[in-house]
This record gives sequence, C-alpha cells and structure tokens, in this order.
Amino acid sequence: MHRDLRHDAGPLLRLRDGNTAVTRDLYLTFDVGTGGLRAALVDRAGRILAFAHVEHEQVVPQYGWSEQRPADWWNGTVQAIRAVLQKVPDAAGRIAAICGCGQMHGSVLVDADGNLTREAALLWNDKRTAPQVATFAARVPQEAYFSITANLPAPAWPAFKLLWLMQNEPATVDRAASLLMPKDWINLCLTGQRAQDVTEASLSFLMDVQTRDWSGEMANLVGIPRRLLPRLREPGEVLGGLTEQAAGLLGLAPGIPVLVGCGDYPMALLGSGVRSAGMGSDVTGTSTIITLLHAAPVMDPAVSNVISGSGVWGAMTLLDAGGDAVRWARRAFHENQRSYAEVSEDAARAESGAKGLFFLPYLTGERFGACRNSRAQFFGLTAAHGLPELHRAVLEGVAFSVRQQLDALQAGHGRPEVIVAASGGAKAALWLQIKASMYGVPYVVPEELECGIVGAAMLASVASGDLPDLSTATEQMVRYGATVLPDPEAAERYDRMMPIYSRLYRAAQSFYDDLDRL
Repeated sequence: MHRDLRHDAGPLLRLRDGNTAVTRDLYLTFDVGTGGLRAALVDRAGRILAFAHVEHEQVVPQYGWSEQRPADWWNGTVQAIRAVLQKVPDAAGRIAAICGCGQMHGSVLVDADGNLTREAALLWNDKRTAPQVATFAARVPQEAYFSITANLPAPAWPAFKLLWLMQNEPATVDRAASLLMPKDWINLCLTGQRAQDVTEASLSFLMDVQTRDWSGEMANLVGIPRRLLPRLREPGEVLGGLTEQAAGLLGLAPGIPVLVGCGDYPMALLGSGVRSAGMGSDVTGTSTIITLLHAAPVMDPAVSNVISGSGVWGAMTLLDAGGDAVRWARRAFHENQRSYAEVSEDAARAESGAKGLFFLPYLTGERFGACRNSRAQFFGLTAAHGLPELHRAVLEGVAFSVRQQLDALQAGHGRPEVIVAASGGAKAALWLQIKASMYGVPYVVPEELECGIVGAAMLASVASGDLPDLSTATEQMVRYGATVLPDPEAAERYDRMMPIYSRLYRAAQSFYDDLDRL
C-alpha cells in the first residue's frame, strides 16, 4: 500500500474564514474497534448528533492467532466519516477538532515513508507470542522488571508482538521505522505525523511507570530496538493538522486540528465519567474490562495497570471473550438469525443460576489468567436445560470469571461504591442486573453509551478551548440514566455457585495442554 500522507499540513485552521466568523461547535470522533470502525459528530453538550459504523474482518489464520488489515481501518474511517458528515447540515464547516481512539495493542509497523511493512497487524487477542512470553518469564526474574512496568509479561503486549515478528519475519521489522497502534495509524493517515500516547504505552511492557516514558532498560530486557518507539504524547495534545490529501478524501478542509487520542478502553473510562477513587468501570465490548481507579499503580501481580484517558492510573482485570461470548452464542445457536435483543429475551426466561448450568467463557484463551491456552466449556448440562439456560449461563459465566479477580483489583480498598457500565454491554439490561447481583455493587449507565466517542469529544472540547479542563468537560458532557441495584435472591445464589465455578476453573486447566497436543 503506497501512501503520500507524511507531510505536515501546515498551520491549523483559524476560527475565522477571512472576515466571516466560523462557528466550530462540533467534534469529529472515531473509534477503531475490533468489529468495525465507528465515527460520530458530537456537540458541546456531549450529545452524539450523527453516528456511523463500518464493519471490518478479523482474520484468524489458526487457533490463537488474530489479525486485521490496517488498510481496512483507513477505508472504514473514510466511509464512516463521510457518512456522518452527510447527516448534519453544514457539518464539514463546523468541526472544531478531530480526536480518535482504538483497540489497544494492535501492532502496526510502518517505514520511514509511512508505508506498511506488513499487510496485517497482530491484534490484542492474538496469542501466538505465548512462547516469547514464557521464555522471557523464565529468563528474567520478576524483580528486574515489575517495578518498571507495573505489569507482568503477557501475549497481548506490543513488546512481545514485536519480538515475535523479529524472530519470525525479520525483514518486516528491518524495513520498519515506527511501531504504531491502530488509532496511531489512522492519525498518520490524517496528519502525516506519528506518535504513540501514554495510555497505550502503559500497557506495552516498554514504559517506565515512574517517568511515563519509554524505558531503554525494558527494550534491552525484551530484546527489541528502541528506534521503533515513536515519541510519547498525552492524549489531549494536538498531533497535527489534517493534510490536504486526507481532507480531500473525507470532504473536509485541510488544517483541522487532530489530537493524539488514546486507547479505546482508557478513552471509555474518561467518557463514562470514571475519574475518582470509589468508582469502578465495566467496559464490555468484544472483551470485558473491570477497572478501579487509584492514585498510583497497584503493585500486585494479580492485576494490570493502565493510564486512563484523564491521566489517572487504573487497576484492571480483563476477560478476552466478554461480549464476544454472546456473539459466539448467537452465531453458534442461531447462525446470526436472531437479534441480540431476542437472545437476551431467551436468557431472561431462565432463572438466575441457569438451573445449575455453568459456562467457562474462555473462547480465545486468557490474556492474564493462570492458563493462557484455556478453553470455553459448559458444565452441568441435563435434559432440563434448553436455550434459555444456555444463553443465561453464557452471561453469568462472564460475570463469574470477572468476580474471581475482584479481590486483587480492590487492593484492600473494598468494593467500589458504584460501577459505570460502558460500551455495547451497557445496552443489555439483563446482563447489568446479573453483574450487579454477582458483584454486590450498583451499576449506573451513561445516557450516551458510546463512551469512547464521548471521551474523544471531551478531549477535543478542551484542546479547542471550548472548555477549560476535563473536570468541567465531565460535568457538562457526561450524564447518567438508570441505576441497577443488586437482586438479593440472585446474589445469594451466585454466592453459593461461586466456589463451584472456581473449583471447576482450576480442575479444567489440567486438560488444556492435552488438547493442544491432539
């Protein structure tokens, strides 16, 4: 793929066009998701005025591998942005700034001219780097790196994806000048400028948590070239102006400010209003991520630490197949012929606990669990079970899996006062009730469920000078709707089922290596 998008667009657009004042009251946002590219126009109140979604393919060459083509992301960006601009009158002339987010860890290599050196990027849920992680863990003692990274080695981290490419496709790395993440690739296409942001870097296994900059020591320990790591920027900084070439493709004027942005999960934290201790976040899209905010990283190997879109540290636990488990069930049981609402209606017909049916939701293994090659399974099936119980067991299985990790996540501070649900999973009322009852914590739901989109608009509002800071942006742009309280009867049943789930989880691990050898 040849590109000519590497030159600076020059000065950013002014707020006046000649002698005529221009009202720039909209923020153009995008989100490079695993399932597709989303774009939106957001106003100063945080309301989404126009939204578009363009699907793209996830390629699975073999079990445990997962790739996508960055060219598809860019094509989807162009289509989605052009679509939203057509939905709002005079939108093209009203854009104050552009800001995006995207799936994290997807490793994109580009050469000095901005051309891809590999057609497909290794995604966040790609597990092929497990041997590299195991070798590193056996070779380097934990005390040599944990105080630097605040995270254990994992197949998801870009450090090990780059190492795998060095060992298996060295020419791809030799030709590369920069390692970018998915939204960084889109930013390069928009501005010709390259950078990574601190939220992505905090989960790269290459950043020093004290300096919030790349660690030469970690690059040396892993064995990767420091030259591939671009400058680290804060999410709210302006990266550059929209180039003439990109502007022509999108139907916009050149020079519109484009922000650095950040990963989709840190952006969703910001856009859901999770900014202070005592609040938790549940971001359920393809994966499920539960996060509690803290002033500093939680130095516990049982959790992972990430910088949020607001700059505060978050301790998190993650399940790769969160929403993806529901997507799988819809495909496997109904060949996608029933809607997600209908699947949820099926599950609602079953009682809590699904008549003793358990589901282990590890359809793509685990990123942080004790057994990275784990598998999904149903346990306890009888002739009394039907589709309602199967669907409910899938929803409850995701919640059981998360509950296993909550003690470490709380870091001795107790349960959060409230958990804010974001992303697609926040639309599932039954699932929110299951989770509230499973964790014993109320759930609240933002009015705008596309929290990554809102978070990007919040950054844009501050960068453009419309609002003074992110605290004000949170007050003006984030609103909550319904509160979901735990159901006491369901909570009591889940308390009795949890020990069985934990024993089943541990017992099943002995079979995974045997399955790999079949």
